[in-house]
Amino acid sequence: MPRQGWQGWDEYAPFYDWENARTLGRRDVPFWRRVARGARGRVLELGCGTGRVSLPLARAGVSLVGVDRSAPMIDRLRARLRSAANKRSFGAAARLDLLRADIRALPFASRTFAMALAPYGILQSLLDDADLRATLDSVARVLGPGGTFGIDLVPDVPHWREYQNKVQLRGRAAGGAELTLIESVRQDPRRRRTTFEQRYVERKGGRVAEHRFELTFRTLSVRQMTTRLERAGFVVDAVLGDYRGRPWDPRADVWIIMARRW
Repeated sequence: MPRQGWQGWDEYAPFYDWENARTLGRRDVPFWRRVARGARGRVLELGCGTGRVSLPLARAGVSLVGVDRSAPMIDRLRARLRSAANKRSFGAAARLDLLRADIRALPFASRTFAMALAPYGILQSLLDDADLRATLDSVARVLGPGGTFGIDLVPDVPHWREYQNKVQLRGRAAGGAELTLIESVRQDPRRRRTTFEQRYVERKGGRVAEHRFELTFRTLSVRQMTTRLERAGFVVDAVLGDYRGRPWDPRADVWIIMARRW
């Protein structure tokens, strides 16, 4: 069976926040907060995961619907929302709705949302053109005329050198366990795919457990992505090169595409 882009994310859920706190952190959150607060209606986040972006947006007053295919990811976000409610932080919980769904076939009526967001390379988990086309068509359908679609791509993924069993991160996790991330990288330039083989070694109280899974991403150029957006009924308004809004160039650390539904 061909590899699917959603594979590996269920297994990644227990380690996602731990790793991203040591790599990306929250440096993209202020950008998406500014963008989303300008929406004139509900906002849809594709691949909301454990709420790294969703929760700060909801706390800022954004009416948000988050979708993710991974049940373990969604479960972790729901637990965070319950914790917020218990601490009387009712606002975020009230403004954030969650749904387990496939972004290739969004289960919403047409013209439901004023804005859709695809942060931190979520569209790069779509491993072929058919999946990307289905997703863009689905987003176009649920956005109203003039609705905004913000896309964040991670450009350096196809430039990672290949290696095997490299220790990438070490540290203490919530609950006191010591975690070590051991990583291998494979590149498939012909299909524009990069596969990360992740091995998390968890040590606690004399016990050692290993968790193995793979994550695969497909990276298109800005021109290729904008062409596919235009075919799906979008007009590209801006291409940015960082989270401060600077213009894009091929050496930019991030590629942000801001498009508008016809």
